[in-house]
Amino acid sequence: MNSEKDSHSDGQLREIYSFKNIAVVGMSTNPAKAGHFVPKYLMKVGYNIIPVNPNSSEILGLKSFSKVSEINLDVEIVDVFRKSEDVSDVVLDTLKKSGIKVIWLQEGIHNKEAEQTAKSKGIDVVFNRCMMAEHIRLFGT
Repeated sequence: MNSEKDSHSDGQLREIYSFKNIAVVGMSTNPAKAGHFVPKYLMKVGYNIIPVNPNSSEILGLKSFSKVSEINLDVEIVDVFRKSEDVSDVVLDTLKKSGIKVIWLQEGIHNKEAEQTAKSKGIDVVFNRCMMAEHIRLFGT
């Protein structure tokens, strides 16, 4: 697994956490998976979570969407729980929705080509970091 992380400073990460609307691509109904307990934690600390999973109509009591581009709510961060090779498709779909400021790729996930595509459209990219672990590190629980 690649341990390289993006170059964001703690200050830049804190700024990202000021956005409150997070679409979670690959959100899971399985409580043992990070794609379930990470967004559940983020909900608990005050974020608006929007599940994106074509195989579920509802996760944690929230309506689930098949794709980011189908979400009819404001989204500022797209948090991705998918394999690195699936990230390009996620990014291309994400670009169809306006207002997105950050694509956050969870631990172990990075796709340089997809990162460049997003950045070329003005979207910041965080990679190989867990949104829950970083939140706890920066803000405590």
